[in-house]
Amino acid sequence: MSNISLIIEERAAPIGQFMVGRLLPFRQKRMVGPFIYMDRMGPVSMSENENFDVLPHPHIGLSTLTYLFEGSIMHRDTMGNETEIKPGEVNWMTAGKAVAHSERTPDYLRNAAKSLFGLQIWVALPKELEEMEPEFFHIEKEDIPQWKQGNLDFKLIAGEAFGKKSPVPVYSKLFMIEIHSKSMQTLSIGNELYGEAGIYILKGSVITEGNSYDPNQILVAKDSKLCDITLGDDTVIFIFGGEPFPEKRYIHWNFVSSSLELIEKAKEKWKAQQFGKIRGETEFMPLPEPRK
Repeated sequence: MSNISLIIEERAAPIGQFMVGRLLPFRQKRMVGPFIYMDRMGPVSMSENENFDVLPHPHIGLSTLTYLFEGSIMHRDTMGNETEIKPGEVNWMTAGKAVAHSERTPDYLRNAAKSLFGLQIWVALPKELEEMEPEFFHIEKEDIPQWKQGNLDFKLIAGEAFGKKSPVPVYSKLFMIEIHSKSMQTLSIGNELYGEAGIYILKGSVITEGNSYDPNQILVAKDSKLCDITLGDDTVIFIFGGEPFPEKRYIHWNFVSSSLELIEKAKEKWKAQQFGKIRGETEFMPLPEPRK
């Protein structure tokens, strides 16, 4: 019997004027472990007249994980942080009770041709930490655990797996692993993981249980004891997941919570512009109007 319970195909979704590939949430699978949201940004080439501009917007109840393959994003938030995100680095912002941030092309690139390619991920917080004080961490690429296994290169982006631990300060039991195959190789995972697990194919191909899968899909396993998977030449995958929470999580726009009441309070707070100010920013993303 196959251990792949669901195949999630990427869907196009707009973020302002920028189109992304939406992977999570999915109507048949809202979360994989604590991972509740995943977008693929790009790859896209932008002219000197085009820029990536996500206006200030709010979050509660989650941590954001930004991970780039190409390009650069300037992160600014209401905690006073202003940090450029470059390929291979991990930008980890925990919203907790309330934070707002913007994501833009850095000033020095705004009048130049540029590219952008990366992942934007949300990780829900445990119920007891949903209203914690917001935090921000930026982890340099050199500090991310990396190792080799035959023709496979591994990076532990976040969490714990394979006897290693990422310096990203996560708040639940989870894992996010990048695996790059230079040439075809079979990987046996066995009991190395825990909880729920998904395989996101960024590029190349994956063969498991006699079936072949292409990029921009998530393969959701019935459990984390993944069967053998064969990665094709020049393939990049992400294996992610972890222990699921016992309570349901609600998601409305940029808000995640186990409480609908907290989401309603956050909506009113954002409409009143009470999330704090971001230095140098005057615009903001309005709360979407309810669909009629």
